[in-house]
Amino acid sequence: MSRLDDLRTEALKGGGEKKIQKRRESGKLTARERLHLLLDTDTFHEIGMLVTHNCYDFGMDGKRIPGDGVVTGYGTIHGRNVYAYAEDFTIFGGSLSKAVADKISRIQDLALKNGSPIIAIKDSGGARIQEGVNSLAGYGDIFFNNVKASGVIPQISAIMGPCAGGAVYSPALTDFVFMVDHSGYMFLTGPDVIREVTHEDVTFEELGGAVAHSTKSGISHFAVESEEKCLAMIRELLTYLPQNNIDDPPQIECIDSIDRSDESLDSIVPSDSSRPYDMMTVLKSVVDDGAIFEIQSGFAPNMIIGLARMDGKPVGLVANQPAVLAGVLDTLSSAKAARFIRFCDCFNIPLLVFEDAPGFLPGVDQEHAGVIREGAKLLFAFCEATIPRITVVTRKAFGGAYIAMNSKNIGADINFAWPTGQIAVMGAKGAVKILFKRDIATDEDPEAKRQLLIDEYNEKFSNPFVSAEMGFIDEVIKPHETRPRLIAALRTLSGKRVSNPPKKHCNGPI
Repeated sequence: MSRLDDLRTEALKGGGEKKIQKRRESGKLTARERLHLLLDTDTFHEIGMLVTHNCYDFGMDGKRIPGDGVVTGYGTIHGRNVYAYAEDFTIFGGSLSKAVADKISRIQDLALKNGSPIIAIKDSGGARIQEGVNSLAGYGDIFFNNVKASGVIPQISAIMGPCAGGAVYSPALTDFVFMVDHSGYMFLTGPDVIREVTHEDVTFEELGGAVAHSTKSGISHFAVESEEKCLAMIRELLTYLPQNNIDDPPQIECIDSIDRSDESLDSIVPSDSSRPYDMMTVLKSVVDDGAIFEIQSGFAPNMIIGLARMDGKPVGLVANQPAVLAGVLDTLSSAKAARFIRFCDCFNIPLLVFEDAPGFLPGVDQEHAGVIREGAKLLFAFCEATIPRITVVTRKAFGGAYIAMNSKNIGADINFAWPTGQIAVMGAKGAVKILFKRDIATDEDPEAKRQLLIDEYNEKFSNPFVSAEMGFIDEVIKPHETRPRLIAALRTLSGKRVSNPPKKHCNGPI
């Protein structure tokens, strides 16, 4: 008994009081403090506390600390079972030994076997150099488990310290990545190597900080100002997610009236179709209690994605943002939406799509950046999704963007449009310019002729009533009716059962 007590005490000391004190002075929590804050009070059960490394080279035989560089275990969040691990920077800089990798792989296996989410708190100096290829092999084991669990259980990563080299691929393989600002860093090669090889001078923050990855690369879904806020947001995210791909998302009691209407929506779309408005205002007016858990808000802001509730049940939101780049689709926004759509489809979360897209962004840069491939990702994600899918066209739905944003022809279940909806191959001005260029040029009053033809085009093509006549729009609704109509549609689609043809896996435009 006394030996067990001694070993537990030694394990709980981590890398020693001096290192723990140094972390606290820098405003960082210890690995175990992070896990206790993440999980429900007094529910964390640690496993692998007495594991030590098996390296005897480079003086490591005299440096054996119970638990090694990671704390692993399980507990509950909002009463639901989860598995978690936190790298311990106070022990060998949180570096990955074979023993550490085995502990992480073990917790991944348990999460997958039991159909529960897994949360990784990353804070590591990378592979343990003293162990050579053993540490690299450990990364491979972790990556393999990440992929095996993908689409089966939710996987969440929190970057609260360094995460460099091969270590970055595990978070990149998970569903959501949180980064603590001015504390978490991700990069394949650090500033010193970059300076040596490419002669670029860059800081840690500029290269791989939370802001860089949440606004430029899109690798991070959330940039958070503190560790405490980060862990609280992870807890909130899990309230929208099921335990696994077989379970339904958690439902709560809806106290927001399902019949609630917002008359302000009737005038939110400007009469001038070139003027912007804030789609987030529309979304908040429709969902339960106006609460939206927005995802990747700083990346490709011309596309909004996030989680909300309708009738007490989680839904995924995908919406063009006309207040940014007119809501146009481009390489980044297409890829952003595509991955979120696939996530929702994996975990049985219905999709609500709000469309106001004038098309795909033109330009040489876009074409050479692969807008065809990235746009195809968006199409592929919608076409493959078997969850309930509903679209509301609020204004523009032109050309390929109309098709790509969950149109009837790519499997949408119910499509609504507001009276302000404009559904056509292109906008009336562009169409008239192409179709009637000669007629306008030879007319006695070119401007009057142009306007007459634009009005005629809008009447014949660019309005929701024509699309409704053809069955591409199921119903034209008044904007203030949107919430009750969407809830009724979601209720009728709750029993949807669709499966794709049997296949080993798809071959989408990755």
